[in-house]
Order: sequence, then structure tokens, then C-alpha cells
Amino acid sequence: MAAYDIEQQERLDELRAWWSRWGSLALTLVIVVCAVVLGVQGWRWWPAKQTDDAATLYAAVSQAVRENDLAKAKDAAAQLADKFAGTGYAPRAALVLAKLQFDAKDAAAAMAQLQWVIDRADETELKEIARYRLAVLLLDGKQYDETLRILDAKHGEPFAAVYADLRGDALAAAGRPAESRAAYQTALAKFDAKSPYRNYVQVKLDSLPAAAAASSGSAAVPASAPAAGAATPAAPPPAAGPTSAPAAAAPRR
Repeated sequence: MAAYDIEQQERLDELRAWWSRWGSLALTLVIVVCAVVLGVQGWRWWPAKQTDDAATLYAAVSQAVRENDLAKAKDAAAQLADKFAGTGYAPRAALVLAKLQFDAKDAAAAMAQLQWVIDRADETELKEIARYRLAVLLLDGKQYDETLRILDAKHGEPFAAVYADLRGDALAAAGRPAESRAAYQTALAKFDAKSPYRNYVQVKLDSLPAAAAASSGSAAVPASAPAAGAATPAAPPPAAGPTSAPAAAAPRR
């Protein structure tokens, strides 16, 4: 029994000696490992929570739009822009709100929302949609030079046809038929050969003064001559509202 007690005491003394030498280091390592684990878990949890919260607010904006409740839509969209501007839901909510504001005859507010998307969205497609819709509103307000400036911004090939078509509208409205004819011809070349919208563009081109054709030095592009390899979205008629550009896809959660 005494031998057992002595052996037990020796083990305790060895443990005390080890702890005296390495205890602080071991405790520090444990704390560091725990901090790293918690940090990784937090890093994974926080973006997911941000996305979920943003999705909830976006759903509130969509619901308000269905109910035609402008006040609720503005409130939810404002929270998205303030708290979750870095998510894909914020610019989409701004696009939706802009349509509702335009329908409420508040073009200035709609343009402000579209400009926010242009300035703050991370996705190039959303910026190009917002530019197109902003140009539509500027054209509706007879701000032809500003409309053309917006349309002159760099844009992807999928938007080339609708941008050129709207540019033709702006130039025609500004009394520049020769340049308008060239823009419509570009739009016809960019649209897919099977797009029914090409006929609408052709009608606008044919309605330009005959003098414009002579001064432009070129004939209208045949309806069967689309640009090789052009990949364009189906383009709806260029109505005055800010929804006449291709719709944005919902963000992935």
C-alpha cells in the first residue's frame, strides 16, 4: 500500500513539473485552436445569415409590389440597400422598386434607384439592365443627349441589339435621322434572325425620311442578315417604363 502511495505521488510530482514547464504553452495552444474553430464557424455562418436576411427583405419587396404597396416596397428596399448592399438582392430590389415608382408617376425616384444599381451593383448584367432602363426614362423625358451618353457606355454583346435600337429611337427623336438609320441598321444586324422584334425595328427604319437613307450612304440591312455569332436576349418593345430590358436572374442563395 505504501509503495502504491509513493508511486502515485511520483506521478503527481511529474505532472506538476510538466505543467510548470509546459502548462502555459499548452493552454495557449488550446485557446488558439478554439479561436480558429470558432472563427471558421462564424465565417461560414455570417454570410449565410446575411443572405437569408437579405432574401427575406427581397421577398417583402416582391410582395409589396404584387400588392402595389409603394410604401412597404420602399421601406424593405431601403433596408436592403442600407444593411445588405453587397448581396445580389439589393440591386434586384432597386430594379423592382424603380418599376413601381415609375408606375406611380415618380420618374425621378425611379431614375435614382436605377442609378444606384449602376453605381453599386457587382454584377455587370444588372448594371447594363439598369443603364438601359434609365436611358428609356431619359428618352421619355426628352433628355436626348443624356440618353445617348448612357447608351454609349460599354456593354456586353447580349445587349448590343436593344441598346442600338434604343439609340435609334433617341436619335430619331432628336431630329438626327441619318444617325438614327445607322443605329437601326446596327440593331437589325445584332438581333437574332428569328426574333420577332426585328420586324418592329424594320418598320421604324422604313419610317425614317427618305433623305436620311441618301445621306447615310447605306441601305437598310436585310431582315435575314443577322451578325454572325451574335447572342442576344429576346427584346421587348421599348416602352417608356423601366422594364423594357431583359429581366435579371434571381441571385443564388
